[in-house]
Amino acid sequence: MPVKPVTHTRPLLSDMAPTPARPVRLIARDLDASELLAAHSHAWGQVTYAMDGVVRVTVASNTWIVPPMRAIWIPPRVVHEVETLEKARLRALYVHADVPLFEGGGCEVLDVSALLRELIVALARVDPGDSREAKLAALIIDEVSRSATLPIRVALPEDKRLKALCEKLIADPASPLTLDDWARQAGASGRTLARLFEKELGMSFSQWRQQVRLAHAAPLISRGLPLSRVAAELGYASQSAFSAMFKKTFGQSPSAFFAHKEVR
Repeated sequence: MPVKPVTHTRPLLSDMAPTPARPVRLIARDLDASELLAAHSHAWGQVTYAMDGVVRVTVASNTWIVPPMRAIWIPPRVVHEVETLEKARLRALYVHADVPLFEGGGCEVLDVSALLRELIVALARVDPGDSREAKLAALIIDEVSRSATLPIRVALPEDKRLKALCEKLIADPASPLTLDDWARQAGASGRTLARLFEKELGMSFSQWRQQVRLAHAAPLISRGLPLSRVAAELGYASQSAFSAMFKKTFGQSPSAFFAHKEVR
């Protein structure tokens, strides 16, 4: 399904820009599936969070699939694009550039705590200028800065043939096609594509595909799907094979990793 640029009315960014006096501002957008917030940047940082639904955030040569129990920190002046993979209640926290949250200039995937979720809900209900706004902002800044960061990132290539292949796999992570199958579609040899994976992404085709499948795992688990069905939808031969790969990446089994998550 083609993505649709977002065209509905929303506040001007200049009206919602954070300031030293109001360091955190919140933008709420309820979006349908396959809507696109085209590539843009701004002078402040942003925590992109979907209370419901799943979004895909793309920055340069990297993309992240972000389910409700996750958010992504985007530093100031970083060009980013947001696409809804399903209907989403998007909540964007604009954070003043002088607020120190994370070292370095890269994006970070955040584990959203129950407290942070409730603080975001509360901030959305506060009238502009209300005395509670400053208190909630301070708590949000503290909670975001304490959030655990997670290694959920899918690198994207520059080569057009390889990028087209990668986009198809992101859209259909369970595809059983081999690298040679994809090569025939791309009009190249399997050996050529294998070299491109190593050169542009620093990993093999199978390693990159595992990253894509794990990126899709959290949204499926957040919907309450049994692990056996998650494994099947992601193209794993068995639940145990999926669980083993998950544990190898995150250090915990899927059941243990999500045991403390409350998805509402």
